[in-house]
Amino acid sequence: MGRALTKREKRTFFFLSLHGVILYTLFFIMPVILGLFYSMTDWNGISRSFNFIALENYFRIARDSRVFSSLRFNFLYMLVFVVVVNFQAMLLALLLNSAKLKFRRAFRAIFFFPAVLSMVVVGLIFDQIFYHVVPRLGDLLGWEFLMRNLLGRGETAIWGVLFVSIWRNTAVPMVLLIAGLQTVPGELIEASILDGANGVQRFFAVIFPFLVPALNMTLVLTIKHGIMVFDVIMAMTGGGPGRSTEAIGLLVYNVGFDEMRFGYASALSFLLFGIIALISMIQIKVLKTREAGQI
Repeated sequence: MGRALTKREKRTFFFLSLHGVILYTLFFIMPVILGLFYSMTDWNGISRSFNFIALENYFRIARDSRVFSSLRFNFLYMLVFVVVVNFQAMLLALLLNSAKLKFRRAFRAIFFFPAVLSMVVVGLIFDQIFYHVVPRLGDLLGWEFLMRNLLGRGETAIWGVLFVSIWRNTAVPMVLLIAGLQTVPGELIEASILDGANGVQRFFAVIFPFLVPALNMTLVLTIKHGIMVFDVIMAMTGGGPGRSTEAIGLLVYNVGFDEMRFGYASALSFLLFGIIALISMIQIKVLKTREAGQI
């Protein structure tokens, strides 16, 4: 055991950490507390006077069909995004970690390039591509489903947004999984080959347990994005057409800044926080049992 800290060392550590505690309190804890308070009011964001209405905003959420429509969009978006991004990132990680692949560093840089681009910039660029380029390509190829702007139809807008999000957000999970692959001991792989294990058996019995911590992180990141998606939708569709792509994060923004109902928007933001916290806790608990050494 280490030695006990002296009073001078304790004072030094206290003053060194004090500014961080103050900043964290001012810019995180206090806004959360104030947000919780305002979620129980009818404040419009500007007026100095407002009424305390207790849990009325939360009861209103339970009766608001617009909220349920946004949640349905979010969960469909999240499900497709999480599955496709993690599957695609896994395949790319396995490919780019292969010793047989030439120019691995160059390919890693190419596949990571989308991650350095702003999501808003990517959304605005693809908005123009879907509006101008894709319909002309559909006319040229004679494909009817491409002849109209995908973002202009409620039933297809989500797939246009998902395509852009998946293209932009696969890079970081790919890098995390490549890092996880590099923790797999070479002796275990060699032993499994000598035992006659094929590629699939080798992946699930030897490689996958060492990928669980990295996969845990990628799932947290992709689920978080799936629930909190905002910027790409704001840039590409603004929640349209007909609110068909109005995610819950965009709903909070629209209710607060467009409709000037900040009390209700605050209640919606706590609903969003609760959903993220619940899903993350379940996901972490489930995956933790799969870590190497616990299978």
